[in-house]
Amino acid sequence: MSGPQCCENPPTLNPVSGSGHVEKLGGLDAYVSGSAESKLCVLLISDIFGFEAPNLRALADKVAASGFYVVVPDYFGGDPYNPSNQDRPIPVWIKDHGCDKGFENTKPVLETIKNKGITAIGAAGMCWGVVELSKEELIQAAVLLHPSFVNVDDIKGGKAPIAILGAEIDQMSPPALLKQFEEILSSKPEVNSYVKIHPKVSHGWTVRYNIDEPEAVKAAEEAHKEMLDWFVTYIK
Repeated sequence: MSGPQCCENPPTLNPVSGSGHVEKLGGLDAYVSGSAESKLCVLLISDIFGFEAPNLRALADKVAASGFYVVVPDYFGGDPYNPSNQDRPIPVWIKDHGCDKGFENTKPVLETIKNKGITAIGAAGMCWGVVELSKEELIQAAVLLHPSFVNVDDIKGGKAPIAILGAEIDQMSPPALLKQFEEILSSKPEVNSYVKIHPKVSHGWTVRYNIDEPEAVKAAEEAHKEMLDWFVTYIK
């Protein structure tokens, strides 16, 4: 979940951005968008900058507009990574916010969602987050966008249909590693999969793009559409 590219282009956080609202789910604050009447849910897992990132909330609203109930938990308890805080560099900050903790915190969130009448759940991780959920069969579909610290054993253990959208310029998960993932998944016909390396983009491009740069927006929107198409296909 951490590394130089994970820290690039930090967003300007805005707690009131988006057309949804914040409520408590499974013990965590969460940005929620979409109809509570929907039986289908998409869980969006933020990068290190947290759930108040405007681009992430805009993506949640976009997914919600397709009929999904969308939940974006605050896994960091109001403590997203702050690159200007010299006292808490990434190695220090991540000790409080590791992936294992995020996985455990997700379980009560999912239970709360199911108690609302949700019958199928997909999850997308913006850098980290969904592989363990797939291994434990807690979700029905998974999407990884510019993943970090995902290894071949993780991919071997996944059970849900999975789409992996990677960047051509990525130190965290370079194209060679994604090709390995693709080979592993192609040997597992029981797991539907899709792997794509997006050209000319860098790690984090799907949520940390500049809204004033048309090419950056276009590249992000292409990945967003692929993610949404995956969920429409496999969350029933």
